[in-house]
Amino acid sequence: LRMAAAGAAGQEKQLAPTLLSFFIYNPKLGPKEGEEEKKILFYHPNEVEKNEKIRNVGLCEAIVQFTRTFSPTKPAKSLHTQKNRQFFHEPEENFWMVMVVRNPIIEKHKDGKPVYEYQEEELLDKVYSSVLQQCYSMYKLFNGTFLKAMEDGGVKVLKERLEKFFHRYLQTLHLQSCDLLDVFCGISFFPLDKMTYLKIQSFINRMEESLNIVKYTAFLYNDQLIWSGLEQDDMRILYKYLTTSLFPRHMEPELAGRDSPIRAEMPGNLQHYGRFLTGPLNLNDPETKCRFPKIFVNTDDTYEELHLIVYKNLISPFSLPDTASIPPTLEFCRKLDSIVGPQLTVLASDICEQYNINKRISGSEKEPQFKFIYFNHMNLAEKSTIHMRKTPSVSLASVHPDLMKILGDINSDFSRVDEDEEIIVKAMSDYWVVGKKSDQRELYVILNQKNVNLIEVNEEVKKLCATQFNNIFFLD
Repeated sequence: LRMAAAGAAGQEKQLAPTLLSFFIYNPKLGPKEGEEEKKILFYHPNEVEKNEKIRNVGLCEAIVQFTRTFSPTKPAKSLHTQKNRQFFHEPEENFWMVMVVRNPIIEKHKDGKPVYEYQEEELLDKVYSSVLQQCYSMYKLFNGTFLKAMEDGGVKVLKERLEKFFHRYLQTLHLQSCDLLDVFCGISFFPLDKMTYLKIQSFINRMEESLNIVKYTAFLYNDQLIWSGLEQDDMRILYKYLTTSLFPRHMEPELAGRDSPIRAEMPGNLQHYGRFLTGPLNLNDPETKCRFPKIFVNTDDTYEELHLIVYKNLISPFSLPDTASIPPTLEFCRKLDSIVGPQLTVLASDICEQYNINKRISGSEKEPQFKFIYFNHMNLAEKSTIHMRKTPSVSLASVHPDLMKILGDINSDFSRVDEDEEIIVKAMSDYWVVGKKSDQRELYVILNQKNVNLIEVNEEVKKLCATQFNNIFFLD
């Protein structure tokens, strides 16, 4: 292979950005000389020798301190070098998280030898800073804050929790496919008619009444959110966990025909197909384990510790975080299954009908000439026709990476100003990119049309707003 590559001297190979290191430190923990190692709470990759860890942490500390002199309230967010880019985040006072990402590389061959060119301007700061912030939010969802761990058992407990969580979580970061959606970290909502929505609402009210330990309920269908009782920020990160990690893990065996969800039980009851995605595998086995993952919500004020129950019925999985003071028993799980299962079966058919109507309406037009991403900062609603289905390993964008980068650049421009504005970019040969920011809403459109001018592009975007967002008022 190498000889073939060397033979074709003009051949280029692109290497995607990769995670070089990720560490968490607290400068207050090892203030004296010789105690520098005590500052380091977590370091990936662990094989790196001690002195290098200390050196890298010391360098980050110096950069943060140095930038503080110019901007005391907002110290360094990122550092650009030729080979990599470092991102800094201080989620809690004196706790620093640092992520080092290697820049993408173009590998060329000259005289049979590989020559590497680092792409210094390819990575978007905002995208990867958001990824780093999500690392913290996801940790906090399952463990509570860093400070809580320190209160529970000092540095030792914090180190154990960080190790346990990030050892697994960092493997799920697919940096090559991070884009604008990571900045928004939005929620895809399922459009429902009023009648079905009311049915779901009354079902949730009845269920929370009869199962009194249920504290909050979130109802999803096909990876889209229909109802949530949680605070927005908690729901946002729980939604990300459910749709990118938990549901895909359970979908795969199901699609392969193993572990089929169809399991008629409870004679005399409505036939139903419910099962738990977290918790007991078999409700008929008295020995079965009733373990549910713990989550922490409202960490800013009340700090609630809950158990996460995710119950699935055909294709409407939904999660019920319930109070953690009493762990759910097998008895409770059976009760939930008998109450919720049959009713969900009925609801699922109503929603499915609505789903098919929506599909008919949107599928009636021929393949449109534009793709778009829409995001609303007020309710975190997100809609993208650019991304195909997210799999656990990769979110597939159906447009060229250069166009995705332009979208990111436009978004960065938007975040610098408070007023509404519109940006139109003429991109590659037949592509136009339009960004519209209007009253907390952002819309990004990619048009692919030959020989159109600015006025025609503007008309097309107006048409798109009229058809896709007819009930949303965009200021012109």
